[in-house]
Amino acid sequence: MLKTSPPEVERPMLTVTNKAMEKLEETLDELTTDPEVMIRIISSTTEPHQLDLVLDQEREGDRVVENEKGRKLFLVGTELAEDLEEMTFDYQESEEGDGDGFTIQEN
Repeated sequence: MLKTSPPEVERPMLTVTNKAMEKLEETLDELTTDPEVMIRIISSTTEPHQLDLVLDQEREGDRVVENEKGRKLFLVGTELAEDLEEMTFDYQESEEGDGDGFTIQEN
């Protein structure tokens, strides 16, 4: 599992599982060839207490998750970083394939 790196202060961080990292990379490969574009987690604009994933570029203060090759994959903005501390971002697959998707759970 990889942890995000904070901009300056050492704090507990969102844990991203290896499976989630693989799926993030696959998703980026399918959606863009731009190395500056990553997947950002945001508060949903339509559903209260829900999170969405969108394509975006890195901004000042973002926590950035890189894979083992150094490719930047995942962004957590300052507005969500504290709320997601000590949580795990994972990818779950169902046997039927209809419930596949990213999840966030408390550690």
